[in-house]
Amino acid sequence: MTARILLTGDVNLMNVTDPQVPFSLVRDKLRAADLVFSNLECCLCAPPARHSLDNEGFYADPEIAGEALKAGAIAAVGIANNVNYGEAAISASIARLDQIGIAHTGAGAGRSAAREAVVVDRGGVRYGFLQRSSVYWPTNHEAGEQSVGIAVIRGHTAYQAPMHGSRPPANRPGIPPVVVTWADRQYLQWFAEDVAALRGRADIVVASCHWGVGREVIQYMTEIGHAAIDAGADIVIGHGPHFSLPVESYRGKPIFYGLGSFSFHTGHGGHRHGDWLGMMVGAVCGATGIERVAFQFVRHDAQNRTVLRRPDDEPAALAALSQESAALGATLVAEGDEIVVKLKA
Repeated sequence: MTARILLTGDVNLMNVTDPQVPFSLVRDKLRAADLVFSNLECCLCAPPARHSLDNEGFYADPEIAGEALKAGAIAAVGIANNVNYGEAAISASIARLDQIGIAHTGAGAGRSAAREAVVVDRGGVRYGFLQRSSVYWPTNHEAGEQSVGIAVIRGHTAYQAPMHGSRPPANRPGIPPVVVTWADRQYLQWFAEDVAALRGRADIVVASCHWGVGREVIQYMTEIGHAAIDAGADIVIGHGPHFSLPVESYRGKPIFYGLGSFSFHTGHGGHRHGDWLGMMVGAVCGATGIERVAFQFVRHDAQNRTVLRRPDDEPAALAALSQESAALGATLVAEGDEIVVKLKA
């Protein structure tokens, strides 16, 4: 017996006034899946009118946004990301998700609660999810021992002079530095321990990571993705940059470095965003784990509806993504409406 799950990138429901609209064009596809998991890139919270939105917080009407998630058949969400910020907003979001029966992972009343994975049973198959963010605000955002916040993996950055083999050579004024990143060892160990513990409770383990900057896969992202697979994850999905990033085959399992946006019409102050290209991953799960993995491109239209795109609708994006993924051991093959990911054993 097989089952199919769908995994998406960022879902931001700010300024939605009709909960039936955002997923109306993909509703049948979402409802046909056994389970849908998304990164919830907004707080289900109505902040005080005097609250400043200049530095943080994507706030969506908790009633309307909750109904939109239900209309899209989204069963579970990750809430460890850079916009789930502040005790009141995080607590309100969790309360609303609990009220409407949508499972969540990545934030909580303290570090232990924020790190806790969630397991959803569908047809006797146990799907486990856990989420971390490496992109977050420096104050009052990371969960403390007894303080509300999100689960994180701290990342570090160093800037090195390019002393060997640089062109122009390093003796020229103005040569840009080499940027080096790495994941904090203690946080990476906690993450691996949590993935391994989830492996014992779930048949399929999904690690979800909010990370990155721009279009490049940088070192700390690879470290985290590999650590998740090494600890027992079946698939890793990344999100944060609003771009579709390459897919890696690592030990025969997929790491999607960036799924981009699934539903993301407006941001701070009602600013309208462009028609970003995202990816919706479909994974067929069987007795041996994930047996087939593919994705479809998505965009959104002027009515704030998620729109499915065929491979031949996005030839330039597919060509670039195929080349980048091939360098990471994953072969992308267009088959009908989908792009199948062929993994190295």
